[in-house]
Amino acid sequence: MFSFREAWSVTLRGLCGILHSAARQRPLRTPAMPVPAPLSLSFGRAPWWLSATRRSISYKMSENGVASRRGKVLTVDTMNPRIKRVEYAVRGPIVQRAVQIEKELKEGAKKPFTEVIKANIGDAHAMGQQPITFFRQVMALCAYPELLNSSQFPEDAKNRAQTILQSCGGGSIGAYSTSQGIESVRQDVARYIEKRDNGIPSNPDNIYLSTGASDAIVTTLKLLVCGEGMSRTGVMIPIPQYPLYSAALAELGAVQVDYYLNEEQCWSLDVSELRRSLEAARKRCNPRVLCIINPGNPTGQVQSRECIEEVIKFAAEERLFLMADEVYQDNVYADGCQFHSFKKVLFEMGPQYSDTLELVCYHSTSKCYMGECGFRGGYMEVINMDAEVKAQLTKLVSVRLCPPVPGQIMMDLVVNHPQPGDPSHSTFIKEKSATLNTLAERARLTEEILNTVPGIQCNPVQGAMYSFPRITIPERAVQKAKEKGQAPDMFYCMNLLEETGICVVPGSGFGQTEGTYHFRITILPPTEKLKILLNKLKEFHLRFTQQYS
Repeated sequence: MFSFREAWSVTLRGLCGILHSAARQRPLRTPAMPVPAPLSLSFGRAPWWLSATRRSISYKMSENGVASRRGKVLTVDTMNPRIKRVEYAVRGPIVQRAVQIEKELKEGAKKPFTEVIKANIGDAHAMGQQPITFFRQVMALCAYPELLNSSQFPEDAKNRAQTILQSCGGGSIGAYSTSQGIESVRQDVARYIEKRDNGIPSNPDNIYLSTGASDAIVTTLKLLVCGEGMSRTGVMIPIPQYPLYSAALAELGAVQVDYYLNEEQCWSLDVSELRRSLEAARKRCNPRVLCIINPGNPTGQVQSRECIEEVIKFAAEERLFLMADEVYQDNVYADGCQFHSFKKVLFEMGPQYSDTLELVCYHSTSKCYMGECGFRGGYMEVINMDAEVKAQLTKLVSVRLCPPVPGQIMMDLVVNHPQPGDPSHSTFIKEKSATLNTLAERARLTEEILNTVPGIQCNPVQGAMYSFPRITIPERAVQKAKEKGQAPDMFYCMNLLEETGICVVPGSGFGQTEGTYHFRITILPPTEKLKILLNKLKEFHLRFTQQYS
């Protein structure tokens, strides 16, 4: 039986239907007869109970006027359960609240601050970093070729744009490319890798352009995840990790296998920890994949060549598929640190390893000195991949037709930038150096200021774009967080946001050793704003500690 609310809803709908039918049966009017306005019934705003009824139950009127009850096909209970397990802390509850606060400020709300400083994500241009002039000039020329007739653009930018357009269908960046990416761009990527790795060959057929590095990483994992129960694929990821990995593994139903970086040794990677993690995982799944992030995110460490050699040996001995996330390869700041690509080290170790170890390396336009996140450009290079599997990979990427062509073009400009003698070379070098030097200064500044705060310990930011300081949270604050159903560092970061407008990401979103608390903060804000941010953070931590001690 219908409730009163449901019956009233059906009655109103039936009345509208009867009147509408009567209106349709009126005699045809001659041109001289005035045409009345469409029949309508206006009841003002629907009562709250009628709105609630409409939300909870939908009715479909049959020909005889009888309403049939029909619920939603897709509900939280009937959706893919793996999606519900996906979490992505970098854009989680803290960031959602930050967006709300920004709206509140615009509407005139009074806060203890005048702006939200989003130090939660590595979005360089959003934080004020300026784009590389040559990159944007070529992009503008490719997007609007009429500009090729303008005298405002240097000749090398025009020549590059013309070369790129000749590689695009119909001479337009609006056309699809091949699924693996524009061939001339893949050739440029291969030449870039050869130059970077001191002449070690790179085959354009092994290059796959992608929608940022993230897309390529998830695509690789799709190839690797299989099995059920004890045979289900296990994927080894560093803790702390970039949440893309845990999110992708949750979506794919793979088993996440954690190995812990050594915070006491500047977040170094210890092969003995890899071995411990692997042996423990083999009791519950089939570990097949080892993921490395170098330079590290969120931890900022840069791996030594010796460490990379040990990792390669370990992966070879244990027959693990190796994934090397190297998107921060230009972001190295600390004295004595140097980026070594996994591919270069692999081939320099000789045929014993270079002929057999399966390796995929990733790069992107989003980080380094470029910061071109929005173009979503990236690539992966596959090494020693089985030929039949590679054919399946090509089929898989073809389902999505192709990566965004503007992103492919941006990737091409990154790997084939102005050379000595080109009109744009001096400006390019000046801009690139200025950006990287500024980031190095901010890395030092962040470590220096945070380490003056009692209860905060910050390792040197050797590379990448983040610091991951350890914080001491008083026991009373830990208990308060539990009462709210929050992780202690989430409670800390939410209070930081509400009191100062500073948005950072709690360490629990990246993983951390049990009983320790951290947050990730980007070093991207302009230097003067970063100083203000760090000093506000210092004042907050002292106040928070005193409040809950």
